[in-house]
Amino acid sequence: MSQNICGKIKQMADINTLLTQYLDYLELEKNRSIKTRENYERYLKAFIVFAKIQKPEDITLDRVMQFRLHLARETSGGKNLKRITQSYYIIALRNFLKFLTKRDYTVLSPDKIELPKIARRQIEIIEYKELERLLDAPNLNTFRGLRDKAILETLFSTGLRVSELCNLDRYINLDRGELAVRGKGEKIRVVFISDDAKKAIKNYLDKRSDALDKLFISLAKENTKEGAKPPKAIGKITSRAVQRLIDLYKRKAGITKKITPHQIRHQFATDLLMNGADLRSVQELLGHSNISTTQVYTHITNKQLKEVHEAFHGKRRK
Repeated sequence: MSQNICGKIKQMADINTLLTQYLDYLELEKNRSIKTRENYERYLKAFIVFAKIQKPEDITLDRVMQFRLHLARETSGGKNLKRITQSYYIIALRNFLKFLTKRDYTVLSPDKIELPKIARRQIEIIEYKELERLLDAPNLNTFRGLRDKAILETLFSTGLRVSELCNLDRYINLDRGELAVRGKGEKIRVVFISDDAKKAIKNYLDKRSDALDKLFISLAKENTKEGAKPPKAIGKITSRAVQRLIDLYKRKAGITKKITPHQIRHQFATDLLMNGADLRSVQELLGHSNISTTQVYTHITNKQLKEVHEAFHGKRRK
C-alpha cells in the first residue's frame, strides 16, 4: 500500500476511536491512574462535542480559540471556571495532539496552542506553634487517639499525599526509618520517618489486634465507657476520614485556619526549605516530576534573600 494511501486512511480515522487509543496509551504506556484517564476523557470529550470534531484535521486553531472562549465564559455554580481549571482542558488537548503527531497524523501543531497564564499559587501554612498543637491534640489514652497521632506525625514527617498515606502497608521496618512509596505515575520514591513518627506508629501498632494489612485503618464508632474494648477495624482508612480527623484536631487545638492533609504536605516542604534543604532534594522527597512544581514554595522560604535584606537594607539610616 502506498504512503499516500496510508496517509488518506489515517486522515479518515474517527476521532472517538483515536481518543480511546490515546486513553489506553495513557493508562498502559504512561502508567497514569484510572482517575487521570477519566479526567482526560472528560476534558477531551468536552472539546470534541463543543467543536463538533469528527476527524483529526477538524482540530483547527480557530476551533480551539472558540473553545477557550467558551471555557472562559462558562460558569459552575454561578462562578466562572478558574484559570487553572481551564488550563487542564488545554493541557489535555495539547497532549492528545502530541500523541496524534507521533503516530503520523497531520494535525494542528500543539505548540500553536498557548496555555492560559496562571498566577502563582499562594501556599498557605500555619505557624509552627499551631502545628505543634495540632500534632499533640489526639488523646493517647484511647486507641483512636494513638492511631490519629500516628497519622498526623507520619504526614508531617514524610510529606506524603493523603492517597499515599492511606495505601501504606502495615508491615514496615521502623528500625530503618524509611519507606518505599508508590506515588503518581507508579513512581517509587523513598520517604523518611522521624523519631517522633516512629514512636507514634509503634505505640499504635502495639495496640493493634486485627489482621488487616494496611498501616492505617478505619474504625467503628467507639464505646467511650471505661474498660470498653478498642473500636473494631472496618478496613483501610479513606482520604475523607483523614480530612475529618484533621478537622477534629484543628478545632481541638484552637486553630481557626483551614487545614487539609495536603496542607500538612506543604508544612513538610516549607519546614525543610526554611531549615536550609536544597530545592532539588525537596523535589525528590515530595515526588514532584518537575522542579517548577516545587518552586512554588520558594517565595516563602528564601532564607538567602532574607539574609541579604537584613545585611544590607537601611544601613545608612541612623
